[in-house]
Amino acid sequence: MTNAYDLVIIGGGPAGLSAGIYGGRAKLKTLIINKGTVGGLVNTTREIVNYPGYGQISGSDLMLDFKKHAESFGVEFLRDQVLSIDFSQEDKVIKTKKGKEFTAKAVILACGSEPRLLNIPGEKRLQGNGVAYCATCDAEFFEGEDVVVIGSGDQAIEEGMYITKFAQKVTVIVLHDQGVLDCNKLSAERAFQNKKMEFIWNATVEEVLGEENVEGVKIKNLKTGESTELTCQGVFFFVGMIPSTQFLKDSGVEMNQRGYIPVNDLMETNLEGVYAVGDNRVKYLRQVVSAAGDGATAAVAAERYIEELNAFKSNVLQSDKKVLLLFFNALNNTSLEYGTLLEEVNKELAESYNVMKIDIATKKTLAQKFSIEIVPSVVVLDKGREIKRVVCVMDKESLKRQLS
Repeated sequence: MTNAYDLVIIGGGPAGLSAGIYGGRAKLKTLIINKGTVGGLVNTTREIVNYPGYGQISGSDLMLDFKKHAESFGVEFLRDQVLSIDFSQEDKVIKTKKGKEFTAKAVILACGSEPRLLNIPGEKRLQGNGVAYCATCDAEFFEGEDVVVIGSGDQAIEEGMYITKFAQKVTVIVLHDQGVLDCNKLSAERAFQNKKMEFIWNATVEEVLGEENVEGVKIKNLKTGESTELTCQGVFFFVGMIPSTQFLKDSGVEMNQRGYIPVNDLMETNLEGVYAVGDNRVKYLRQVVSAAGDGATAAVAAERYIEELNAFKSNVLQSDKKVLLLFFNALNNTSLEYGTLLEEVNKELAESYNVMKIDIATKKTLAQKFSIEIVPSVVVLDKGREIKRVVCVMDKESLKRQLS
């Protein structure tokens, strides 16, 4: 069975939920598909202190508020995994792991990112048995034990400091020379002052050791090539994130070499009616507040795109007359004067045409579709097929001859 929606949002993190709120409020039939718990990685954040208006709140509680807000506007939720999307048609087709199929006039990609794996021996085998990727989720399980942190960016150092609240000792493995970390200066200063934190410089982890649980790590010195073993009971990997965009590989959506999706100011991708928001897009700041802003922008842009789509169908494709598409700019007097002239001539021609006015300042999709660069411009259509273009001069007789 195919379920038709105005807007389908892939991903239920802060970007997707924010998009849902705006989509639902705009009276769009909106569905959010999320493969895990709604809220995404934010659910693993124990404390958020920089989201406006909240002061201090857990990530899971904040995301619950987002979800309730979206539900209040009639947004529907589905826990499932999207396997593929066909963007080749006007109505996009979304297929899920559970065998469900949906169509959407617009799609917002809010699928987020996930921790990068080093794929070293022992890492996958011991996941959940000492190997972890989220301090707020798992740090408390290492009360009084020795823990290794791999990485030196903001996430690694800040999460490492959080782990010191529980662990006896936290050893950070750093690729760089002594004293060089990739995190911000304030976090670095705090880490160096933390008596529970130690650093091993110019090093990398070759293997996670242990049979059923983590028992240690094998460390290689990058300058000497020497390998040593360090006893520990937990290993936290903080070596970056990768966008969860693998399912889009053959979809036609443009992505960079790392899998992130480039967008413009409206969150538009290279495909019409397809938007990307949050951690899966190319961006400077990856925070809850910026993700929420992305979602709001994309949903408003999608709403206007759908309005244009619906108007084009009803006023052009379903018109029993030929259509004059008048592209104008409301701030341009010549555009406005020409619009008046066009309507006068159409009346004298016994309303031979339906006139559809398009302000390119607010309805850019159709202007791009017809490659309109100057205004006023008039395109003559018959059942959606372009017949000709009118030479737009302020000459009534010339216009009448062109339309007769």
